[in-house]
Amino acid sequence: MENITFGQLPAIRITAPDGASAVVTLYGGHLVSWHGADGGERMFLSTRSALDGSRAIRGGVPVIFPQFAERGDGMRHGFARVSSWRLEAHGIEGDAAWAEFGLTDADLAPATAAAWPHRFALALRVTVRANQLEMAFSVRNTGDAPFPFAAALHTYHLVPHLADVRIEGLEAGTLSIADKLDVVYENVGDGITLGTWARVLTLEQEGFRDAVVWNPGAADTAALADMEDDEYQRFVCIEPAQLTPVELAPGAVWEGRYRVS
Repeated sequence: MENITFGQLPAIRITAPDGASAVVTLYGGHLVSWHGADGGERMFLSTRSALDGSRAIRGGVPVIFPQFAERGDGMRHGFARVSSWRLEAHGIEGDAAWAEFGLTDADLAPATAAAWPHRFALALRVTVRANQLEMAFSVRNTGDAPFPFAAALHTYHLVPHLADVRIEGLEAGTLSIADKLDVVYENVGDGITLGTWARVLTLEQEGFRDAVVWNPGAADTAALADMEDDEYQRFVCIEPAQLTPVELAPGAVWEGRYRVS
């Protein structure tokens, strides 16, 4: 584990004994880079993304909580991705390296806490080994009243070219992407695969019931200030998601897991 600066943001580099690594910024608890032991970046990050804490990072794996997109009356995609997290623990276990990050209601800006007045503790554990990335995201209700939430790990997978992408394991059969796509798949099974001419990734999720496949396409990308016009060709988002809000009882814990290999 190494403390580094990523752009202008404090960050943690996690490195396994075999050389696999990940970088997580404390701003947003945001995974911004993942290299397998075979080398090579696996995550897309926009060249125009803000890396100074002024706005959400474009790329990597934003943590979506407690609201997905505009499905609610709160901040779009929630506050977790724009809040300051803490490094809680880290270690080496066998061939794997891990780090765990935390965020509680006490960490929120006053205006954010007032807008979502619930007591909670989030934990994000990131583990790397060989050519595998694992993320475990948990939500604990530390208050005395239940609260509802939605969650997702909004993963931007780096691809050689969008036209080469083939996605299997969803109800659509083989899914290819020509331009803008934003589709929700509910109650997904296990073992989604993302294939290109360069490699095949297997995506597994537990706890998260749904999956969202997204690419903004040419027109929407041109309207984004934090993305170059042609960058939509270099990624596809396949994100494990819990879109139907979970009602979490006092003292209860919900967990979602995601594995990419």
